[in-house]
Amino acid sequence: MQREMLAPAAVLVLWTFVMLTWLAASRLPALKQMGGLGGAQPGGRGQDLEGVIPASINWKSHNYTHLLEQPTLFYAVSMILALSGATGTDVLLAWGYVTLRIVHSLWQALINTIPVRFSLFVISTGLLVALAIRAAEQTLFP
Repeated sequence: MQREMLAPAAVLVLWTFVMLTWLAASRLPALKQMGGLGGAQPGGRGQDLEGVIPASINWKSHNYTHLLEQPTLFYAVSMILALSGATGTDVLLAWGYVTLRIVHSLWQALINTIPVRFSLFVISTGLLVALAIRAAEQTLFP
């Protein structure tokens, strides 16, 4: 079950790069319309573009940031479970988490209404908590 448990984590890593590419593909043309990066202030950051470029372009950046936050716990839990003996249930929970994170990304990048986005976050967080409990059980009570 090691490989099966690591596959969802690998897919989420790849999805994070998809979001980074989407972010760049949407943000760079918007910046070009504003005169390019040549006039940017030294030390400028992506968050400085809030209110400067259209919000719908910044949504991709927000989601990319989100994919570098909570999913880091998912990667750790996935490794713990893969090394300690993941079960079929663990693999299903992991795929559920990854699927919801991808749906969350698409929703945030394209539509971004808060009630649906929040629901996706809460459900995916519940799956991650279940995985974390499973990882604790596997390591504390083998």
